[in-house]
Amino acid sequence: MAAEDEKQKDRPGRLRRSETVTVRLDPKLRYLAELAALKHRRTLSSFIEWAIEDSLRRVVLREGSPYTNDAGVTVAEQAEVLWDVDDADRFVKLALRYPELLTHEEQKRWKVIRECGWLWRGHYLMPGGKFVWDVETDGFYMDRLRESWDLLCAVARGEKAASALPTVPDRQPGKPELQEFDDDIPF
Repeated sequence: MAAEDEKQKDRPGRLRRSETVTVRLDPKLRYLAELAALKHRRTLSSFIEWAIEDSLRRVVLREGSPYTNDAGVTVAEQAEVLWDVDDADRFVKLALRYPELLTHEEQKRWKVIRECGWLWRGHYLMPGGKFVWDVETDGFYMDRLRESWDLLCAVARGEKAASALPTVPDRQPGKPELQEFDDDIPF
């Protein structure tokens, strides 16, 4: 049985039931949390996990409208929409819905992703025209993001040049480029 547990622990992509987080608590707060845990007949760890889950129902991600009596949307309400076991998927879900929550480093990564046309569905403006892409949820190639996640992160950190990223031809292949018209109209 122990050998089987070791095999499962070492499998890549395998999620553990929980993760360890180290927090510092004021002695008074720790003592009171221990009392509350006793009252709930829980361990301190279990009580803290419950308290965090409970507070997620009160933390508002986006304020609602006072005109419609909409209180807004909470972290708990968005949990299923935002969570994913894959880092890349989870990052894009957050960036598309709540870009204001990104850290500075994540904002740099999101800028690299937004500017990489290879990751987005798009179209050429006209025959021979410039390629444009739409930065929106349903216009995203998640498989391409997963495939190039490490490279995108390295570019955002400045470890690799942006030229290392896959690209989409700027102009439609096989189509002649339209001539730009001069601003001076002869008539």
